[in-house]
Formats: sequence, structure tokens, C-alpha cells
Amino acid sequence: MSQFTLKDLARKLGVSPSTVSRALRGHPDISPVTRQRVVEAAEKYHYHPNQLAQSLQKKRSNVIGVIVPEIRHYFFSHAISGIEEVAYDNGYTIMVCQSHETLAREILNVQALVSNRVAGLLIAISSETTSFEHLSRTIRQRVPLVQFDRVVEELDTGKVVVDDYAAAYGAVEHLIASGYRRIGHMAGREGIALNRKRFEGYRDALAAHGLPLEEKFHLSGGYREEDGRAGADLYLALDELPDAILAINDPVAVGLHTRFKERGVRIPDDVALVGFSDTPAAALIEPALTTVCQPAFDMGRTAVSLLLRQFADGADFEPETVVLETELRVRGTSVSKEGPCR
Repeated sequence: MSQFTLKDLARKLGVSPSTVSRALRGHPDISPVTRQRVVEAAEKYHYHPNQLAQSLQKKRSNVIGVIVPEIRHYFFSHAISGIEEVAYDNGYTIMVCQSHETLAREILNVQALVSNRVAGLLIAISSETTSFEHLSRTIRQRVPLVQFDRVVEELDTGKVVVDDYAAAYGAVEHLIASGYRRIGHMAGREGIALNRKRFEGYRDALAAHGLPLEEKFHLSGGYREEDGRAGADLYLALDELPDAILAINDPVAVGLHTRFKERGVRIPDDVALVGFSDTPAAALIEPALTTVCQPAFDMGRTAVSLLLRQFADGADFEPETVVLETELRVRGTSVSKEGPCR
């Protein structure tokens, strides 16, 4: 029995094949009534689009590749949800890969997705990605590419970020206003733009208020809870503790929080903490974590919308950087030394 084709389905419905195709992809130009007729007919006649044939014909599929450092990180899982929502509404599915914070895995992921003719790529780079020939090569192959959150600034692509400098600056100003003076920074790995901007915001806020940047309080590490616990051990080995710490993200802040409490350090009486991301854990620990809220879901939605615009514009697409707003959510880990923050 021969397979029921798109042209057969269009003939049964008395519409053009392009109308059937757009209806099945959920195109906004097709009315809900027509879309419903097409979907019901496709089910009745057991029509299934030949994705391989479409891929070969268009030289790309209806799949968008997404590469993130780790899905278990709440920020990235939430961003993926935003990506999937917009992609699905526009007739695309997504294929998600994890770099596990390694450049080697990231390169393999990019190669695999491009080889499978994905329509385009969305990527948040790994903590090891300080060289980016694999991404430059992808751009030269004319595969649409949008970066989000962690980006390579030198690449001329669409980007979706937050103002990491301003967010860090504001977080440190909050700590200063709350009475803290020996403020440390538990940073991420060097060479990543996001890390550099958060450090610069931290440094400049201290300088603006006449406070020193004490090198012993500035540590670098990874992005996981275990990195925060390791950082806490390093702080505890010093002759004195900082009285506040700005962490690169919430998992690191939670790791600091956990180890300090295990060792009898009082939070925030001995050490105040501020994180980044506003993960669910931030509100569940005691005292709850003050953190910079990043709009992860909106970042995912914005990134895929930028990619879809690149699909539509083709060679006329002009890359832009979209900067989303953050919000400092003050909780118990940074209560003022003189009392609750006002």
C-alpha cells in the first residue's frame, strides 16, 4: 500500500499543498477552522510528513538544536521550557544536548546537530569554552546560530543576555548599604564574558564606595554546589572570613551556605551571601538566599524568537544583542547588620 502524500491530502480537502503544510506546522496565516480540518484529515488518512524528504529538500529539518552546560541546573531547564514553547508554536521541535561544562563535549554536540541538518542552533557555552573555532565554522556553514546567557562576544551572532555588570554592581551596593564592608566574590572560571562582567561590577561597586578589593576574598571555581562547598573550605582556611560574599550563581551560593552552616558559621551574622539565578532552592534554605533573579524562561523564548527571525530574514538578518532585565530579591542571607533591610 502506497503512503498517503501531502498532495493526496490537499486533493481530498480541496486546498493547496502549501496550505496543508502550513496548517500542520501551525502557521498563523492559516485559520483555526482550516487547521482543524487539515489535522482531522491527516489523522483519518494516516498522513505523516516525510521529515527526511523535507530535510533533504530544504537542506534543513524542522528541528532546532539546543546546547546547554547542564539540564539539571534550574536556570537552563527553565530556559529550555521557554525555547520549547515558542518552537512548538511555530512548527519546530527541539533536540537538547548537554556539554557537561566541557569544551570537548560541546564540540561533539555541535558537530552532531549540524550533521543531522538541524534548522539552527541555540547555545549557552560551557565554562571551558575560551576558544570557539567550532562555532565560527558553524557560522561559515551558514547554520543559523543564536547564543544565550553565556556567550562569546567576539562572534557576530544574535545574543540574549542580562546586564551582568549592572546586576553584580547592584548586588554589591545592596550589601554595602546593609552594613557589610569586607565583601568577597566566589567567581566562575576565567575567560567567560559573563564571569568577567560580574567581577567588574563587583570590583567597581567596591571602588565607588571607597572599599578595597581584597584578593584573598576573590576566589574562582565552577558552577555547582560542590564548587561552593570547596570555596567555603578555602575561606575557612583564611585568618579571617569576609563578612559577605557575592557568588557566581545560586548553586555555588547554596554550597557556600551548606558548608558554612556545617562549620558553625552564622548566616548572615558572620557571613552574608548573595547568589544569581533565583532557583527554587534559594527560597527553601534557611535563611533564604538573597539572589539576582534572571528571567530564564523569557531568555529561552527570546532566543528562539531571534533564531526564527533569522530563518525568515536569511542573508538579510542583522545580528543583535537583546538585554533582559534582572531583579534583586532580598532575603534572609543578607539582612542588614543594623536590622532587616528596608
